[in-house]
Amino acid sequence: MSIVLEIPENIVEKLRQKALSEEKSLEEISLEALLVQAGSEDPETQADIHLSLSEKYLREAEGLLAKEDWVQASEKGWGAASQILKAVAAKRGRRLRSHGEPNEYLDELCEETKDPELDKLWGLATSLHQNFYEAWLPPRSVKRRVEDVKRFVEKLSGVLGHRT
Repeated sequence: MSIVLEIPENIVEKLRQKALSEEKSLEEISLEALLVQAGSEDPETQADIHLSLSEKYLREAEGLLAKEDWVQASEKGWGAASQILKAVAAKRGRRLRSHGEPNEYLDELCEETKDPELDKLWGLATSLHQNFYEAWLPPRSVKRRVEDVKRFVEKLSGVLGHRT
């Protein structure tokens, strides 16, 4: 279900600043605030939110590729990868807050799963995040890396016990 809310611009700006300081999307920070109010901060609910955002960002990345918006597709691809990683962590009762924590957690997952490809796919996803700011990747590279993000999401969805 979707709900559309009219939020005063000054509140949106405060949420944007908080999202920026915590290296999260505006959607993620807003959903977390709603969960606090609903009293639903359990790991399963947190994981479901991150999984839902990952799937949403992946669909949006594909749509943006079709529109040849390489920069925005890059950011959505990165968002899909970071959200699926946060979903795995959340399901296990762990929150990833800074850019360093997801990298450390990914390293732990590589050891746990004995899957070194996770590290390679994560590196490609982080290059999409950099491309959002610098727009240095050629279009074919963006397309390939979004495909790599799909594989990353599939692998971590398997760790979650959820199939995409």
